Amino acid sequence: MNQPDAPRRTRLAGERTQLAWWRTALAAFAVGLGVGRGIPALDPTVTAWPYIALGAGFVVYGLLLMEFGNRRGGHVDRAVETGDYAPPVRNTTRLLGWLGLVLGLGTVLVVLFAD
Repeated sequence: MNQPDAPRRTRLAGERTQLAWWRTALAAFAVGLGVGRGIPALDPTVTAWPYIALGAGFVVYGLLLMEFGNRRGGHVDRAVETGDYAPPVRNTTRLLGWLGLVLGLGTVLVVLFAD
């Protein structure tokens, strides 16, 4: 195995991971737009505020995902430059997981109970 190639591969893996966070954020933006604007536009008889609130939640979630991806990418880049290791950020990823769970449950509740 070629040892000088390891930093390059590590940096590329970090970049792929950062882009995965961005893709997930873009998906959250699309869901937020679809839920917050699309559903009330498709059926004007529904009460719009639950959909708008849920859509705004998905957009905020997307912003948090993008910011975390940017920060994590920066940590990995700095670690590669110094020959160090960037450990996972467990509290932040746990928080993002819980927020995703809350938004998912909110979506189920809105679909089941909103008029």
